[in-house]
Amino acid sequence: MPPLDVDATVIANRRLSRDYNVLTLSAAEVGARTEPGQFVMVRPAGMTETLLRRPFSVFEVIRDASGSPTAISILNKRAGRTTNRLYDAEPGDRIVTLGPLGRAFTPPADGQEAWMVAGGVGLAPFWTLAERLAAEGRPATLFYGARSGQELFYLDFFAKLGIRTVLTTEDGSEGERGRVTLPLDRELTGRAPGSTMIYACGPEPMLAAVAGVAAKHGQRSEVSVERTMGCGLGGCYSCVIKVKQGTEAPHFVRSCVAGPVFDGAEIVWD
Repeated sequence: MPPLDVDATVIANRRLSRDYNVLTLSAAEVGARTEPGQFVMVRPAGMTETLLRRPFSVFEVIRDASGSPTAISILNKRAGRTTNRLYDAEPGDRIVTLGPLGRAFTPPADGQEAWMVAGGVGLAPFWTLAERLAAEGRPATLFYGARSGQELFYLDFFAKLGIRTVLTTEDGSEGERGRVTLPLDRELTGRAPGSTMIYACGPEPMLAAVAGVAAKHGQRSEVSVERTMGCGLGGCYSCVIKVKQGTEAPHFVRSCVAGPVFDGAEIVWD
C-alpha cells in the first residue's frame, strides 16, 4: 500500500526537556496504517531553509475511546534547523507528513520473550511495539540507556503496560552506570538460545554492540537504523547500508525501503 502524503496540523507539543519534545500531528490515516517500527518523513510547511523532509519513527498512534486512530506523534531531539523548528512548533502549525514508510519489526515467535533496547531518542519505535506486545500478553523488557536520568522519558507508560524496565545512564544518575549493553549481556547469560527476540534502536555503535551480544548468546536481533534519508522512498540513495544476506556477497541496500528494521546479524558493521 503506498504511503500517504498528509498536510498535518500540530495538535500538541509536549516539551520534555530543553532538547526533547513530543509533537502530536493530525495524521489519523497514517496512524491507521502504521506497524511498529515504521517511520514518517516530515517537514514544517513553508520552511524555506531546506526542501528535504526528516525521518522520524512513529512514536504513538493516538486513539479515541473506540480505539480508532486520531493522530500520531513523533519524538524529536533538536540538533539542526528542521529539528529546532519542530521543537518550536505550536498547535495549529502545519507539518507535511509522508508515511507510513519502511519495514516494520517482526513479531516474536510463540514462546519467545521480547526485549527492547533503546539508546536515547532510540526509544521512539518502542511505544507502538510495547503496546502490541502488551495486547498480545507477551513478556517484555525494556533496556533503556541515556546520558543522564533527565533524558529517560515515558517510564510510567511502560510500567503501566507491565513492561519490565532496566535503566542505565552514563553518569550514573539513574539505574546502572554504564552502557545499556552491559545488563543486556549479563541477563542473557544462561538463557536458552532462541528464547529471546531482541529489538534495538539508537546510535549505530550501540546497534552493532547489541547485535554482537545477541549473536554471542544465540538470540536473534532486529535493529532499527538511523541513517540520513533524503526522500524516504528509495530514490536518492542517501541512506544505503551494507548487508550480507544468506550466501550473497556483501552489498548495499537502501535502508528506507529494505529497512529501517534489519536482522542484526545481516548488517556488515565494519
